[in-house]
Amino acid sequence: MRTRANLNRPGSGPTINPEKVFYIIVKAREFDAKEASGESDPGSNPTDDGGSGILLDRADDPTLEELADAIDALNEDEQVELVALSWLGRGDFDRHGWRDALALACERHNDRTARYLAGMPMLGDFLEEGLAVFGKSCGDFEMGRL
Repeated sequence: MRTRANLNRPGSGPTINPEKVFYIIVKAREFDAKEASGESDPGSNPTDDGGSGILLDRADDPTLEELADAIDALNEDEQVELVALSWLGRGDFDRHGWRDALALACERHNDRTARYLAGMPMLGDFLEEGLAVFGKSCGDFEMGRL
């Protein structure tokens, strides 16, 4: 479990293996692409339909399952860092606020991290932006795989 001492460790960036994050980015983008291509009622909106199109009706979606499984496979420290990276990429924190983002993610950590992150629109983009703040690039990861 992440402790306050771990939050104050030396170093100014995430310790999670970037390859794990890149894999989650790929899965998040696959899920987002599926969501965008799905048919929807043009007169509907999440408020009117109670948000029923989000996650709950997609529990058997294999793409969502792969994304959730990848997040659930992370240990608690990695999940905390993943949430903090998403907030960094979303603009809630900047590089100088990394430790604050970690502390807040640690404070709010629970067993619903995968559900929280999978429900975040543009998760892949936010994670990529969060890693970019620390000089990590998905392009570097992809080049080594192609």
